[in-house]
Amino acid sequence: MERARTRYAKSPDGTSIAYQAIGDGPVDLMLTTGALGNVEFLWEIPVVADFLDRFAAISRLLIYDRRGTGLSDRPSGSTTMETGLDDMLAVLDAVESEHAALMGFMDSGAPAALLTAQNPQRISGLIWYLPTPRCAWAVDYPWGAREEQFLAELKATEDGWGSDAAVAAYFERDNPSLVADPGLARQLAKQMRLTSSPAMALADMRSWYETDVRPVLPSIAVPTLVIDRDGAAAKEGEYTASLIPGCKRVVLPGADALPYLGDAASVVDAVREFLGVARPVPGLDRILATVLFTDVVGSTDKACEVGDACWKELLEKHNAAVRALLERYRGIEVKTTGDGFLATFDGPARAVQCAQAICEAVKPLGLEVRAGCHTGEIELMRADVGGIAVHIGARVGALAGPSEVLVSSTVKDLVAGSGLVFEDRGEYQLKGVPGDWHLYALASAS
Repeated sequence: MERARTRYAKSPDGTSIAYQAIGDGPVDLMLTTGALGNVEFLWEIPVVADFLDRFAAISRLLIYDRRGTGLSDRPSGSTTMETGLDDMLAVLDAVESEHAALMGFMDSGAPAALLTAQNPQRISGLIWYLPTPRCAWAVDYPWGAREEQFLAELKATEDGWGSDAAVAAYFERDNPSLVADPGLARQLAKQMRLTSSPAMALADMRSWYETDVRPVLPSIAVPTLVIDRDGAAAKEGEYTASLIPGCKRVVLPGADALPYLGDAASVVDAVREFLGVARPVPGLDRILATVLFTDVVGSTDKACEVGDACWKELLEKHNAAVRALLERYRGIEVKTTGDGFLATFDGPARAVQCAQAICEAVKPLGLEVRAGCHTGEIELMRADVGGIAVHIGARVGALAGPSEVLVSSTVKDLVAGSGLVFEDRGEYQLKGVPGDWHLYALASAS
């Protein structure tokens, strides 16, 4: 989808708010932003861009940067919930939206809920993903952070805002998919830096810790949808939904808290159905493929052993060897993941044979690689791929040993007659993936 131009709305106090309007669907849908923003850099992160494109296919999508963040003005005074509501209304006015649905994610849903309660004539519906109506712990709100925990989070933010460590502290605990995708974690760290300064982030955190929108929730008088994932604080969502009259609640499978990770399509479908929008004509965005993940074993130790210059040279030789073998076995490179690769194949046997060849090819470099393969339906997202099959492939690869090719039972069952021989590795529970998974290690090829 063609990228939208960034424009600016004027809040009542003169603050310029950066926003974009994308799509021409039958309803206006505004997404409220939280810790991560920057309306232009959002499109540089493939999984986020795909997520936004899906919404733009069913609505006129409105995204904006809160004052003090991204491309919006830095305020001279304090930023409050009230000024945040003024900014949202300014964007709606700028695009001449008379009726819009609001969607908030976790804590960013709090201002959306307040604006909805105050403006039922302007806001047609509220969608709140993993609702968080307050931050602080209370006797009647056991999901909040106690003061000592909050102070520790403040210190971690002050010391490492915009670093890989900050991403780990903010997101990895509740987003298992990030652990398997260091490239995405680095992009989120960059987005932190492009969204807000450390001082602004700390001010937002302190303000949010003192906020509680629960008293206004019973006053919401428009249709409301709460979306939970069954592996991510579903009890908190159930409690919040009980405070909103007539609230509809859906629970989707998945363990990731960030809505664009895991099965993001199911989140968009739940919103589409709630808004009463017909399903768009499907394009060729989902195909069956075999995914291959590779990763250099002990890369950090090796880099320390040989030094930065030598490690860079080794990594370049490793990458060249992998790319040559991907070409030979008709694999498609999706991306590099630091010291590994994600690739797709239209045949599972070629994927396994390529993985085996990669393991052998890098040994003369003094390197060992682990590899994992899984076959399933993947989502095409511009230069990236997504979907549960990709997450399964990553988990399988992470369990492989040095110079080992580990595959799911799906792959093993599809390569019968290929001459590939496997050894049973038993059943595993893959983090963030429901059910038990039978895995097999490649033994030899005849």
